[in-house]
Amino acid sequence: MTTFPALLGQRVRRDGVQLLLWTAGTALLAYLTKVSVAQAYGTEEARASILAVVMANPVILLFRGLPSGAGEGAFMLFLIFPFLALLAALMSSFLAVRHTRGDEETGRAELVAATRAGRRAPLGATLTHGILANVVLAALSAVALTAAGLGVRGSVVSGLGAGAVGLTFLGVGLVSAQLMRTSSGANSLAVWVLMVSFLTAGVGNALGTPSNDLQRIESSWLTWLSPFGWGEQTRPFAEDNLWPILWCAALGMVLAGVAVALHSVRDLGGSFVPERRGRRSAPATLSTPLGLVAHQTRASILGWGVGGLVTGILATTLAAVIRDIGTDNPAVEQVIRSIAGGADVEQGTVVVFFTMLGILAACCAVQTVCRARQEETRGTAELVLSTPVDRVRWLASFLVIAFVGILVVIGAALAGAAAGLASRDGDWALLGDVAITGAGQIAAASVFLVVTAVIFVVAPRLTIPLGWALVLVSMMLGLFGPLFGFPDWVVQLSPMGVTPTVTGDGVDVEGLWWLVAAVAAGGVLALGLMRRRDLAPAG
Repeated sequence: MTTFPALLGQRVRRDGVQLLLWTAGTALLAYLTKVSVAQAYGTEEARASILAVVMANPVILLFRGLPSGAGEGAFMLFLIFPFLALLAALMSSFLAVRHTRGDEETGRAELVAATRAGRRAPLGATLTHGILANVVLAALSAVALTAAGLGVRGSVVSGLGAGAVGLTFLGVGLVSAQLMRTSSGANSLAVWVLMVSFLTAGVGNALGTPSNDLQRIESSWLTWLSPFGWGEQTRPFAEDNLWPILWCAALGMVLAGVAVALHSVRDLGGSFVPERRGRRSAPATLSTPLGLVAHQTRASILGWGVGGLVTGILATTLAAVIRDIGTDNPAVEQVIRSIAGGADVEQGTVVVFFTMLGILAACCAVQTVCRARQEETRGTAELVLSTPVDRVRWLASFLVIAFVGILVVIGAALAGAAAGLASRDGDWALLGDVAITGAGQIAAASVFLVVTAVIFVVAPRLTIPLGWALVLVSMMLGLFGPLFGFPDWVVQLSPMGVTPTVTGDGVDVEGLWWLVAAVAAGGVLALGLMRRRDLAPAG
């Protein structure tokens, strides 16, 4: 009896909850965006005026899709397709690394290789598992769009486009796992490739040629260098092209073939990119658990800090652009005000971008706390705890560095916002609004820090999937909830939905005290329970 079905079944069972969150969340985002577009841009004239303004301010295309007309479906995919593809890409690359390099780190791969399965069958099972996950994501997205009232053909093309981009990054994740020595290094490489591809497609669209009626853009050659660009070239609900989907799938399979070839010529546990040689003698900072955690996480915190810097620059440079758009189109002003709780358009733009910033800071914190779980499963935590370092101090080191990471992300965003104001000779009074909004996001991101720490102590095996799932749900509620017409109490379930915001009447800080109380209670609970908790290796 072949071992392949057993390996595939093991992967499906192991990832059941995570893949449900990724695929169903992507489909839900597609459905709710259709509903919000119908409410906010109900007429073709309103959608056409938005597209005309986009053509005049192409920097907006960095974070949107490819304009293909003012029809309801085409306009909706212009707004949301890059994010559907982004979710598919992240799901696929993380899945690939988790079941390849991740299993090698934990010793699973060595045990499986000692059976009749050998070395290649697990890689084939991972590839099949990733393909099935993207098929499910594509199918659920198509069903969601059809259920929302859009045409079947365009809905199917939309789902296939997002799933095809996911297949490409499944290949990227598999190759990254062969090249890098650790799963964190492989994930970092895959995410950097993803972000460069995402921005390349956006820049290519921004440099494209608009049509005479200002409803459509022909992308520049740069877009054709990115899988995200290929996915956008399907132009759902306009042309419904299928051939770009084949390009994405073909590249994914080529990359998978490269991964198989690399896998066959390296030793188990080896890599093509060697680990950097350590110093002859360790620096004094590594003599403490705090210094060790800082050393382990500094690269990822720096990466999130760069994201914060870019977000801050965009928050203030685009504020004036969106203010002008709101002047010409009241629908835009209404949407911004709904997200920002009644602030004017410039203040509202800052709130929207800094809500995204809060998500980045929360991701930085969650990733740092998840590092504690990775250290535990790899057995390195046991080595640290065999010294005079107790469990509470060890976990506290991760919490402190995670909070420092939050401060780095927010601080970089504040610096970026100041640079954005300086570049456009803007209103420096807006910097005060930026500082207040940023301070609120520190508290919101810290909630995810302590909640993930509590999960790590109480249910360690759920640390990574549940920690990231909470960030995703919070993003849906805090960032998209007002657009989707969710009741206020639902939006305020997200820490990002109750942060202090600046309005024409002053600053609403009521939600801040709840956030501070939650952070204090969560930190005390996590550290208190850690005192009695035993190490929990991988199951």
